[in-house]
Amino acid sequence: MTPPSASNHPPRRRRQSFRVWRSRGGISAIVFALPALFVFGYFSWAPIVNAVIMSLQKTNLVQAATWVGLSNFTYVLQDPTLPQAALNTLAFTGLALLFGFPLPLFLAVFMSELKKRGWIYSVLAYLPVVIPPVVAILLWKVFYDPSTKGLFNSILGGVGIGPLPWLNSTHSALPSIVLEATWASAGGTVIIYLAALTSVRTELYEAAELDGSGIWSRVWHITLPQIRGVILIMLLLQIIGTMQVFTEPYIFTGGGPQHATITVLLMIYNYAFVNNDIGAATALSVLLALVLGLFSLVYQIATRRWSTD
Repeated sequence: MTPPSASNHPPRRRRQSFRVWRSRGGISAIVFALPALFVFGYFSWAPIVNAVIMSLQKTNLVQAATWVGLSNFTYVLQDPTLPQAALNTLAFTGLALLFGFPLPLFLAVFMSELKKRGWIYSVLAYLPVVIPPVVAILLWKVFYDPSTKGLFNSILGGVGIGPLPWLNSTHSALPSIVLEATWASAGGTVIIYLAALTSVRTELYEAAELDGSGIWSRVWHITLPQIRGVILIMLLLQIIGTMQVFTEPYIFTGGGPQHATITVLLMIYNYAFVNNDIGAATALSVLLALVLGLFSLVYQIATRRWSTD
């Protein structure tokens, strides 16, 4: 008898692997997972597919949709307000990263060093997150009163500064919004960093203290390297979140003064609910999603080695 040829071995191995997989409950696992996959696909991917289809149509969700192809994309890209909105969005993201990214990390490290009553500072840091965003923005809008009776102008007036126009100036409106957004969102990030800091081995700090290292040396050489994976993820999430800022500009200024605070997401809102043009709104949404997806991919590739070394 001649031995079986080597070409028969791969199909035999595949059949054997399939039998092992089936005997270990692989088919049952798929059957149980199908409902969850269906629900996830229906509620997660179906809206994305519908949005892409609507971006190629002229529709207001009331009258019958008409197919217009890439005309919606051409229309939004030629909108003279888009460059200003994109610039404002990037400026908001840059300012939010400059002030809002290191602050929660600093607060988390500071609170982790407190051996007694640290929970009080944790509660105070998380308190702005508990306040509803609309309520917080309306409260800060009162604080930003440009007259001398406004809270911030009253405080600055005590040291001979002001009154400042805050939200009424094209130069100070966007930084004022960034200040409130940083205050409102820092608490949640602080809690995440505090949870990450619990995974740092205490013996590393003890060894550093025996070597005479100060607190800043311990933070730089031990704390930051140990939680750099969390830092990179939070940085990516903050960039994506700030690129989609809407609530603060909408309630504070409505995009003014003179389009100084209009953002891409606020333009999407205006297309959909002011101009009643859902096709243009979804087209700009698709463009924003593509930009954020491309950025996320480049970011993951650029930081992969640093986050795992």
